[in-house]
Amino acid sequence: MRLPATTAREALFTRLKDPAQTSVLQPDGDLPPYMESFLAHLRLLVGVPFEYLIPDDRMLPPESIRFFYVDRSWTDRLVDGGLAVGQIGSREEAHYQARGSALHQLLDQSERMVRSLQRGKDFYAAKAVSDADQREAKLITGFLLRSSAVKQWPHMDVRAYDVTIAEPFETSSANAVGHQLKLLRLELLAPSLMIALFETEPKMVILEEPHHGVQFGVRHVGSQLKVPLRDGHGQQIVKNGRAVQVTVPTRKRHSDVIRVAALREALIDAHAANPTAVVQEGSGPFAISVLDPPWRQHFEGTEDFADTGIPGHNLEFVNVTFTVQQPLVLSSVKTVLGVL
Repeated sequence: MRLPATTAREALFTRLKDPAQTSVLQPDGDLPPYMESFLAHLRLLVGVPFEYLIPDDRMLPPESIRFFYVDRSWTDRLVDGGLAVGQIGSREEAHYQARGSALHQLLDQSERMVRSLQRGKDFYAAKAVSDADQREAKLITGFLLRSSAVKQWPHMDVRAYDVTIAEPFETSSANAVGHQLKLLRLELLAPSLMIALFETEPKMVILEEPHHGVQFGVRHVGSQLKVPLRDGHGQQIVKNGRAVQVTVPTRKRHSDVIRVAALREALIDAHAANPTAVVQEGSGPFAISVLDPPWRQHFEGTEDFADTGIPGHNLEFVNVTFTVQQPLVLSSVKTVLGVL
């Protein structure tokens, strides 16, 4: 009887001793594109059920935004779970333990191409760009926004910066571009729900209405219509931290109809008190005065100033139940609701 060249015990010992399972002369195999793309998407929580991100609806009420940090150890375990499907024995497990560290380093770069892939870019073109970026993987932050603004403007512009930039500033300026953080993911999870992920921690995040073209309009301020006074470059004129507003004249019987000629006279009168305002000498200056540029919302700072005593950072909270019980307020509420 011929003796076997090796026993099962020796073969298993050899495999465990050399977990990589490849010869020194055999080159390492690359991940298939579909697998690298799938794991990179997992890294950025793509495909993770929403109830795993927000387990309780009260954590993200309507018209709210929640900023967060991404725990990389959690996303690494998510990748481990995806790869556990193929670990059916000790050999596969030993192989993964030997290659796991290199795989996570690869995904540190691959996650930077996820947004390009979601926007329809070719895998190899996107991978070439991500592979060229040899920087170490950084902290990932993001936000979840639940608002009707997402539904109204699904193509909302989202930008994050590593410094706070004072207004007015142009998003295309060299200073703004130099401080802008890389946007790793921007996606609608529902018609009124948006998720965004950034590389590193932002100091300022801005949300902007899509720039579809030049628009003109006025704004409701209380019970009146107003337009902010602007200079020749279209920038609002600010005094004491507030924009200078001009009341828009309307017809007496039709308050939703603007008296255009009277509005122009009001802008001329406002110029006398604000010399930097655009001079009304034709249709061009008037168009500048009634510009309605895209809406922009700022979120700035990462420190909580609540109850610190710092001026301008403490908010007064109103006890709604107590206020409504006041006689005058209570009678007004009953009148509005038709309650006797």
